Amino acid sequence: MAKPKTQFICQNCGTVHSRWAGKCDGCGEWNTIVEEDPMGGIGGGPGKVPKKGRAVALTTLSGETEEAPRVHTGISELDRATGGGFVRGSAVLIGGDPGIGKSTLLMQAAAALSRRGHRIIYVSGEEAVAQVRLRAQRLGAADSDVLLAAETNVEDILATLAEGKRPDLVIIDSIQTLWSDTADSAPGTVTQVRTGVQAMIRFAKQTGAAMVLVGHVTKEGQIAGPRVVEHMVDAVLYFEGDRGHHYRILRTVKNRFGPTDEIGVFEMSDIGLREVTNPSELFLGERNAKSPGAAVFAGMEGTRPVLVEVQALVAPTSLGTPRRAVVGWDSSRLAMILAVLEAHCGVRLGQHDVYLNIAGGYRITEPAADIAIASALVSSLAGTALPSDCVYFGEISLSGAVRPVSQTAQRLKEAEKLGFAGAVLPASSSELPKSSTSRWTEIEDLPDLVSRIARSASRLTNPQEDD
Repeated sequence: MAKPKTQFICQNCGTVHSRWAGKCDGCGEWNTIVEEDPMGGIGGGPGKVPKKGRAVALTTLSGETEEAPRVHTGISELDRATGGGFVRGSAVLIGGDPGIGKSTLLMQAAAALSRRGHRIIYVSGEEAVAQVRLRAQRLGAADSDVLLAAETNVEDILATLAEGKRPDLVIIDSIQTLWSDTADSAPGTVTQVRTGVQAMIRFAKQTGAAMVLVGHVTKEGQIAGPRVVEHMVDAVLYFEGDRGHHYRILRTVKNRFGPTDEIGVFEMSDIGLREVTNPSELFLGERNAKSPGAAVFAGMEGTRPVLVEVQALVAPTSLGTPRRAVVGWDSSRLAMILAVLEAHCGVRLGQHDVYLNIAGGYRITEPAADIAIASALVSSLAGTALPSDCVYFGEISLSGAVRPVSQTAQRLKEAEKLGFAGAVLPASSSELPKSSTSRWTEIEDLPDLVSRIARSASRLTNPQEDD
């Protein structure tokens, strides 16, 4: 008889080892490797020869389809991020830093759905019933008919959900606290998280109830536990924000029933989260239009245009190696912009410290911000302010050329709506609005942009000099 094979799995990152070790090779954590039977647990077989399978019916891609039924919360920013509301029978994973407002948002959504006549069950694994009730009273949600439970055992939660009428929405806060009798490991480990999530997803698919799972994040900002959890669920949302600022962003990174890269913007107050219907006004609320090194970037978040201020400070350095500090943008992309400025425009920044910040704690991910970043850097180095009624967008290549970006018309319309009369954009941009009254400055390469800013600085220092 063959000897049963065992494997050793890290309970922190899920790395499989051939033998036990004190330190995991994948994540570097100590004493996290546990022996497990590969024939049992999730993905394991019953330990016997499987029976012969049956053929399934094949069909074509064409045919009648029905739109996925959704549960609308009435909170427009949350519905925008989820693609129009929670889909019945789907599983949504929401992650975010501790104290960022995940439980607050879900409590407000649960109360709003309950007032619309939906049956909502809120299961808390981190707080007692009295603590959840205190939050509900602070948010003005205590008068709603949300059903509450404080439990962490997976089997007990499923038995509770199976009683009575089928719930329309189930909130599990959080998946790291779940534990099952079928897994011999501590709560929060890879095996327990995977087992609990799979059980909740199975219940959602069988009953048609929408399932919302709250997940903790690691210090790198990723949802803790195995990455397979993000593949198992139908949608993944990240609740972002800086505690030093009063706004929060709900960002969609995966959605099987709607668009990705959508955002919902909220403002944190003493009575909960408030929707922000115009995020651009929030990010530009404390803008100093006469300060050098500031440029307004017209960006896109999914289908929503967002205007945000980019701030740069270039100062002579006293260190052997100049500092490069970046907040809200990719530091590698900043290094590329600095190299292009020096190689093709003659802008020497090797003896200067460079500090770059995206105002309001906002984070930019699209390359269309290259032109705004370069403009802010040159403006700070020249000591001259950029036009206060102008927005910037466009991608810079390594050759110094400016490449067009998508959704130009939406960016310009948002800028015009907020009172910006000018825009600096790539010369080959398409989809320009024909009825716009704004003035556009089309540039072909980065040296053209630098020369325009330099001429503007020269006119300020020498008013008699003509352009």
